[in-house]
Amino acid sequence: MTEKIELGLPELRAVTAYAVACAEPALPIFEQARPGDRRPHEAIEAARAFAQGAKRGKAIRDGAWAAQRAYQEARDAGQHAASEAARAAVAAAGAAFLHPLAKATQVWHILGPAGHTAYAFELAGLEARQPAADPVVVRVLSRYPEAPGGRGRAGELVRELDALLRKG
Repeated sequence: MTEKIELGLPELRAVTAYAVACAEPALPIFEQARPGDRRPHEAIEAARAFAQGAKRGKAIRDGAWAAQRAYQEARDAGQHAASEAARAAVAAAGAAFLHPLAKATQVWHILGPAGHTAYAFELAGLEARQPAADPVVVRVLSRYPEAPGGRGRAGELVRELDALLRKG
């Protein structure tokens, strides 16, 4: 049986706001490679709306699925930085669905957007700057186990950020 974590709606909104702040800087990388494709942007906007008080529902899910298709298309076209930027948008939308379960995989809902954005910047030869995590986000993160292994370079970046935020 997986342990439950206390997680209130204001905390979930704060985590989603952080996810949006992490993913949004990667949008220009995607848009430069795939002009006119607004799917990642729309996923981030749906997540932002939730963070600002809208209901959590279909618009976020639809945005995430559309951004997922954008990720796959960019990946299949060999546009690796753009594909990671789209994955950051998918992850930002996913932050709204952080589950109150003490599972390491849930850390991806909190830090996945940061990891994919950092990797997109790395692939594009750019320097990324992570937004500061709100103390609420750090408190929520500290209730979960440490980030799990795997998931390639983005996973390494998530684990590095996880360790830094837990240190304080």
